[in-house]
Amino acid sequence: MSKISLIIQREYTTRVKKKSFIVMTIIGPILFAAMMVLPGWFASMEDTDEKSIAVIDQTGKYNDQINSTGYLKFSWLDKTASETIAQEYEKDGYDAYLIIEDDLLKHPDAVKIYSASQITIDVKEHISRSLEKHLETEKLASYEIEGLDGIIKDINAVRVKVKTIKLSDDGSEKESSTELVMIAAIIFAMMIYMFVLVYGMQVMRGVMEEKVNRIVEVIVSSVKPFQLMMGKIIGIALVALTQFLLWVILTVTIVGIMHSIFTGGASTVTDTNQIEMVSSMNGQPMDSEQMSEFAEGFTNILDKVLSLDLIGSLVLFVFYFLGGYLLYASLFAALGAALDNEADSQQFVMPVMMPLILSIYVAMAAFRNPTGDLAFWFSMIPFTSPVVMMARIPFQPPIWQIVLSMFILIGTFIFTTWFAGRIYRTGILMYGKKVSYKELWKWFRYSGK
Repeated sequence: MSKISLIIQREYTTRVKKKSFIVMTIIGPILFAAMMVLPGWFASMEDTDEKSIAVIDQTGKYNDQINSTGYLKFSWLDKTASETIAQEYEKDGYDAYLIIEDDLLKHPDAVKIYSASQITIDVKEHISRSLEKHLETEKLASYEIEGLDGIIKDINAVRVKVKTIKLSDDGSEKESSTELVMIAAIIFAMMIYMFVLVYGMQVMRGVMEEKVNRIVEVIVSSVKPFQLMMGKIIGIALVALTQFLLWVILTVTIVGIMHSIFTGGASTVTDTNQIEMVSSMNGQPMDSEQMSEFAEGFTNILDKVLSLDLIGSLVLFVFYFLGGYLLYASLFAALGAALDNEADSQQFVMPVMMPLILSIYVAMAAFRNPTGDLAFWFSMIPFTSPVVMMARIPFQPPIWQIVLSMFILIGTFIFTTWFAGRIYRTGILMYGKKVSYKELWKWFRYSGK
């Protein structure tokens, strides 16, 4: 056992000191925190660059029907200006010019806007909404219904907003978000996939590198091949768990600081400083009202995140990562021991990776139907369950399904570790031999003698 501990310690210390580990440990929490902060930030952002647009209505039906805003200025020109506008609009101080060529009720595509630079989607949508509103009014007026304007206003005033309420076992209620639950499912599934694939491939490359450099010949003179394999697998697993734990701690810290700054809860900075800080983030001036909207949006997202069962989800994430990692890492270790170079690994690696890749596609379906047969069965199959079950966890599947999936996964990774260990013992000392599936089977049978 002490020999395995030494191998684990070597693998762990070597990898956590790498620059790539340190960089990813820092970048990860920033990205996760940004996913909570950016929606509120984007909601408060507005294009404040003033734009001046010349409008020529060749039909004479839509004069002044596109309203100017604080940042969009529309100047209505005589239709005779259409002959020279292309050459003179920039000289006259316009950023773009718009021409309405025909009756829009008959030809809805008769509106064209010209500019040297690309028009933003906000400008385009403002023009479309203004003209559509006028056409709607014009069309309704043609029916000559008395009091129609009031009826339309009453109809448009009705807006339905569906709130999702999560009921706890004691009957208490807490508002949740279906959209946020789906996002959480996507994040958990993608993280499991990424961790298992990245760290599983590290096991294969590490074994292959030691084999090619003949370092393994020295190592196996002191430890058994199976001890070497398990030490390497467990050591790299601890590296992954360390990085994940640091991600959780740093993400919580960053989000807490952001919440304190934007809401003023535990911050000692003044409101003016808060506004200047957020304004510097997007390069646009932000007044107190926009700052308040930003803080409200951020707080709302944070409250809905906290409504999720984060502790339970994190515990299950660690379990399914370890189960999925041990299952795939043992197979990758066996492949690394069998192969002499990475070029020959493709025909063997792809069959191992296919269930993992398939699990991502099944997880996409599980986001929309987490209780369906497809999601259920693939969350039971051990080669796909780590990703698919984590996609279902935010939707709270029945406990018995989670427990059954966990037991099947445990049994399978014990079997794959035993199976891979038998191939590893022989393959780690084989050099220059062309490997085939038939050869792997021979090594498996030979290792048992």
